Amino acid sequence: MNLDKVISGFFIILAMTLNFGFFYGDIHSIESHSKYELFAAIVINLIATILKLGDKTQLGSVLLATSLVADIQLIAAAVVWTVAVYTSGVNSEIMAVIVSLSGGALLANVTSVALYVGDTLKSKR
Repeated sequence: MNLDKVISGFFIILAMTLNFGFFYGDIHSIESHSKYELFAAIVINLIATILKLGDKTQLGSVLLATSLVADIQLIAAAVVWTVAVYTSGVNSEIMAVIVSLSGGALLANVTSVALYVGDTLKSKR
Protein backbone atom coordinates (compact mmCIF):
# COMPACT_ATOMS: atom_id res chain seq x y z
CA MET A 1 0.00 0.00 0.00
CA ASN A 2 1.28 3.45 -0.96
CA LEU A 3 0.77 5.84 1.97
CA ASP A 4 1.07 8.91 -0.29
CA LYS A 5 -1.80 7.63 -2.46
CA VAL A 6 -3.90 6.92 0.63
CA ILE A 7 -3.41 10.41 2.04
CA SER A 8 -3.96 12.07 -1.34
CA GLY A 9 -7.08 10.01 -2.02
CA PHE A 10 -8.39 10.75 1.46
CA PHE A 11 -8.18 14.52 0.96
CA ILE A 12 -9.54 14.40 -2.60
CA ILE A 13 -12.61 12.44 -1.50
CA LEU A 14 -13.05 14.43 1.72
CA ALA A 15 -12.97 17.66 -0.31
CA MET A 16 -15.75 16.34 -2.52
CA THR A 17 -17.92 15.12 0.36
CA LEU A 18 -17.56 18.37 2.32
CA ASN A 19 -18.44 20.32 -0.79
CA PHE A 20 -21.49 18.12 -1.33
CA GLY A 21 -22.52 18.61 2.30
CA PHE A 22 -22.51 22.35 1.81
CA PHE A 23 -24.21 22.19 -1.59
CA TYR A 24 -27.02 19.86 -0.53
CA GLY A 25 -30.24 21.53 0.55
CA ASP A 26 -32.67 24.19 -0.63
CA ILE A 27 -30.72 26.57 -2.84
CA HIS A 28 -32.51 29.63 -1.43
CA SER A 29 -32.53 28.63 2.24
CA ILE A 30 -29.84 30.29 4.32
CA GLU A 31 -30.38 27.79 7.14
CA SER A 32 -29.58 24.82 4.85
CA HIS A 33 -25.99 25.91 4.28
CA SER A 34 -23.39 26.35 7.00
CA LYS A 35 -20.61 28.90 6.76
CA TYR A 36 -18.43 26.55 8.80
CA GLU A 37 -18.93 23.74 6.30
CA LEU A 38 -17.99 26.10 3.47
CA PHE A 39 -14.84 27.07 5.39
CA ALA A 40 -13.97 23.40 5.97
CA ALA A 41 -14.53 22.65 2.27
CA ILE A 42 -12.17 25.49 1.31
CA VAL A 43 -9.44 24.35 3.72
CA ILE A 44 -9.63 20.70 2.66
CA ASN A 45 -9.69 21.68 -1.04
CA LEU A 46 -6.56 23.77 -0.52
CA ILE A 47 -4.84 20.84 1.20
CA ALA A 48 -5.84 18.54 -1.68
CA THR A 49 -4.45 21.10 -4.14
CA ILE A 50 -1.14 21.26 -2.29
CA LEU A 51 -0.90 17.46 -2.34
CA LYS A 52 -1.38 17.47 -6.13
CA LEU A 53 1.46 19.93 -6.78
CA GLY A 54 4.24 17.33 -6.88
CA ASP A 55 2.73 15.09 -9.57
CA LYS A 56 4.51 15.61 -12.92
CA THR A 57 2.28 13.32 -15.02
CA GLN A 58 -0.38 14.38 -17.52
CA LEU A 59 -3.09 13.11 -15.20
CA GLY A 60 -1.49 15.05 -12.34
CA SER A 61 -1.82 18.23 -14.38
CA VAL A 62 -5.52 17.59 -14.99
CA LEU A 63 -6.10 16.74 -11.33
CA LEU A 64 -4.35 19.96 -10.32
CA ALA A 65 -6.48 21.94 -12.77
CA THR A 66 -9.73 20.50 -11.38
CA SER A 67 -8.56 21.25 -7.87
CA LEU A 68 -7.68 24.85 -8.76
CA VAL A 69 -11.12 25.33 -10.32
CA ALA A 70 -12.77 24.04 -7.15
CA ASP A 71 -10.57 26.30 -4.99
CA ILE A 72 -11.39 29.40 -7.03
CA GLN A 73 -15.12 28.73 -6.98
CA LEU A 74 -15.25 27.99 -3.26
CA ILE A 75 -13.18 31.06 -2.45
CA ALA A 76 -15.48 33.12 -4.70
CA ALA A 77 -18.48 31.75 -2.78
CA ALA A 78 -16.87 32.76 0.52
CA VAL A 79 -16.08 36.23 -0.84
CA VAL A 80 -19.67 36.71 -2.03
CA TRP A 81 -20.96 35.57 1.37
CA THR A 82 -18.56 37.89 3.24
CA VAL A 83 -19.35 40.91 1.07
CA ALA A 84 -23.07 40.25 1.41
CA VAL A 85 -22.86 39.98 5.21
CA TYR A 86 -21.09 43.34 5.49
CA THR A 87 -23.15 45.21 2.90
CA SER A 88 -26.73 44.27 2.11
CA GLY A 89 -27.14 41.10 4.16
CA VAL A 90 -27.54 37.54 2.97
CA ASN A 91 -30.89 36.95 1.31
CA SER A 92 -32.18 34.05 -0.77
CA GLU A 93 -30.83 35.53 -4.02
CA ILE A 94 -27.30 35.88 -2.62
CA MET A 95 -27.52 32.37 -1.13
CA ALA A 96 -28.46 31.02 -4.57
CA VAL A 97 -25.29 32.58 -6.02
CA ILE A 98 -23.17 31.12 -3.20
CA VAL A 99 -24.67 27.64 -3.60
CA SER A 100 -24.31 27.84 -7.40
CA LEU A 101 -20.60 28.59 -7.05
CA SER A 102 -20.33 25.68 -4.67
CA GLY A 103 -22.09 23.50 -7.25
CA GLY A 104 -19.46 24.34 -9.84
CA ALA A 105 -16.77 23.41 -7.34
CA LEU A 106 -18.62 20.17 -6.63
CA LEU A 107 -18.61 19.31 -10.32
CA ALA A 108 -14.84 19.92 -10.44
CA ASN A 109 -14.37 17.73 -7.36
CA VAL A 110 -16.50 14.93 -8.85
CA THR A 111 -14.36 15.10 -12.01
CA SER A 112 -11.22 14.92 -9.89
CA VAL A 113 -12.48 11.89 -7.94
CA ALA A 114 -13.57 10.12 -11.15
CA LEU A 115 -10.14 10.67 -12.71
CA TYR A 116 -8.40 9.56 -9.52
CA VAL A 117 -10.47 6.35 -9.28
CA GLY A 118 -9.96 5.68 -13.00
CA ASP A 119 -6.21 6.08 -12.64
CA THR A 120 -6.20 3.81 -9.59
CA LEU A 121 -8.13 1.10 -11.44
CA LYS A 122 -5.84 1.44 -14.47
CA SER A 123 -2.59 1.20 -12.51
CA LYS A 124 -0.79 -2.11 -12.27
CA ARG A 125 -0.06 -3.69 -8.94
